[in-house]
Amino acid sequence: MNKKRFFGVITAAAMIVSSLSISAGDMDTSIVASADEWYCAGSTCDPLHDTSRDIQKEGVGNPLGFGERNTPANASTAEIRAINHNMTVQEVKYALYKEIDEHWELISTRLGQPEREKVYALFLGLGSRESTLGEGKIGSDHETAYEDGWGVNSAHAYGTLQTAVTAFADCNPKFMPEDNVPEMYQYSFTESNFYDCIISNHMGIRKILHFAEICINEEGMHGYQVIRNSLKGFNTGWCYMAEDDGAYKTYADEICSMAQFYYNEGHLYDNVFTWTSAGGNMEKYRTADRWDWWGDTEPSMAPVTESNTQDNPKVLYGDANCDGEVDISDFVLIKQTLSAPSKYTLTEQGKINADCSGNGDGITEADAVAVRKYILKMTDTLPEA
Repeated sequence: MNKKRFFGVITAAAMIVSSLSISAGDMDTSIVASADEWYCAGSTCDPLHDTSRDIQKEGVGNPLGFGERNTPANASTAEIRAINHNMTVQEVKYALYKEIDEHWELISTRLGQPEREKVYALFLGLGSRESTLGEGKIGSDHETAYEDGWGVNSAHAYGTLQTAVTAFADCNPKFMPEDNVPEMYQYSFTESNFYDCIISNHMGIRKILHFAEICINEEGMHGYQVIRNSLKGFNTGWCYMAEDDGAYKTYADEICSMAQFYYNEGHLYDNVFTWTSAGGNMEKYRTADRWDWWGDTEPSMAPVTESNTQDNPKVLYGDANCDGEVDISDFVLIKQTLSAPSKYTLTEQGKINADCSGNGDGITEADAVAVRKYILKMTDTLPEA
């Protein structure tokens, strides 16, 4: 999403009036000479993760406890979007990091980037280009190109990264299938999946890797051109090398510039954000050699072990909706799935969790009974023997 120039004026004026103090690199926020100098907004705050962690080795550790999805699988679209809408910029950032950390080795290998925080920054740059990280007022609840109807337009997209419908399995068959990233689960195109911010992030990252595979195997690209053209593919649907820089200037190269803002100015973990075409100190990142920042590690299609790439959350038997608890909502969802499978579905992890009686036989009425007995304290443990 392109950031309108007037937002800089409004934001600057509002912050002067309220005397809100933010960290903005070299800019003196006490005196704003013109809107063109304003290049970031939001507020600084403490990181949410344990700062003693070795981020390079361990990641941030999912301090907000995000699960496979951010919302119950049986929640309505309105409920899902309301939850996303209330997310702060900081929460939006950590939701991205959760998915990056879960698939770190795969992402690092395919994109040729060994530094975890540079990958964090890159996806913040992508999120800034697409949704301005929610602008501090819409969270991850941002949708585009939906006017033609549900999943009709290939540009119909949602979430922080504006993940398009084409990323999902079972979308319109006229769209090019994105089935070349077997290491990451491909969610089906349903409303509960499309609008869930964690799944949207998962599928957006997977979409970037979809184009990375094409760049490496079909286009024979090397170095930073793999991620640069993967970003172009994310935006246009085509990742072949363009003949001139104009195809990259306002998207892939701008994402690289914004990524450097987050990385170099210390705004990976707070509520501060920038936007497309921001002026001021952002100009120092819009250089001809901006991609030198990415480094020279060669992207690779080398095999990555499944244990490093597959979602592998701890099984919580009975937790059909994957919200971390076993309660009446899980019983209801299992019953709904059995009675109306075309309307109600479980995620892959939800299916594993719900199979809590006669393990391995799929979701049956016996599983619903087992969950009900557990809720009523008629049994102490799940799964049933």
